[in-house]
Amino acid sequence: MPVGRGLLYLIVAGLGLAMFQTAYFAAVSATGLAVATVVTLGAGPVLIALGARLTMGERLGRAGLMAVAGALTGFGVLVLGGGDTTVRPWGVALALLSAAGYSAMTLLTRYWGRDGGADASRTTVWAFAVTTLCLLPFALVEGLVPHTAEPARLLWLVAYIAAVPTALAYALYFAGAAVVRSATVSVIMLLEPVSAAVLAVALLGERLTTATLTGTLLMLGAVAGLAVTEARGARAVREERPLG
Repeated sequence: MPVGRGLLYLIVAGLGLAMFQTAYFAAVSATGLAVATVVTLGAGPVLIALGARLTMGERLGRAGLMAVAGALTGFGVLVLGGGDTTVRPWGVALALLSAAGYSAMTLLTRYWGRDGGADASRTTVWAFAVTTLCLLPFALVEGLVPHTAEPARLLWLVAYIAAVPTALAYALYFAGAAVVRSATVSVIMLLEPVSAAVLAVALLGERLTTATLTGTLLMLGAVAGLAVTEARGARAVREERPLG
């Protein structure tokens, strides 16, 4: 990849990450966690599928469409099945903006990854560097250091969050997004609320509701169906290639 194009890719990926994270938390504040999460992660697969079809010619196919529909249904049951929600237009608009940032980041990573131009570690470092520059002015206004009575515990938690669910998780995300179809990435990312539900039950003692169980099973089934479809597609491609 030419240096100029590579730098542009890294900058745009960082801007997409900044938009995704910032607009999402703003949406949570504006309209609540459930609605913000449903709109952001629900609109993501749709935007990514459309973008991949228009820019890269990727097709979902019947199995892919069923997987997306099943995942979105399970996601809606999982998040909205447990209580009352309040929908505010401004919060929905912010959630859609977050979905757009996430979709742009995913599509761009997949586009460059097709030519072997996306390096996971380099993309992660530069994306977070750009995101940091974008958010630094807001952090300076709000305060860089949170106020707490337990600074040692806070530092340990910040270090863990920075290293494991942020740096490691996004490095794996960029590596996967570079080699897997964009629509598949978007559906697999919907496993995030499933993981949260499992951890809440296992570690925090929360009750396993019917909605949680139903939504989790629907989403896991959708991801399993996509995995089978991807495996069959890869096998068919190998069989079509001439020997030697």
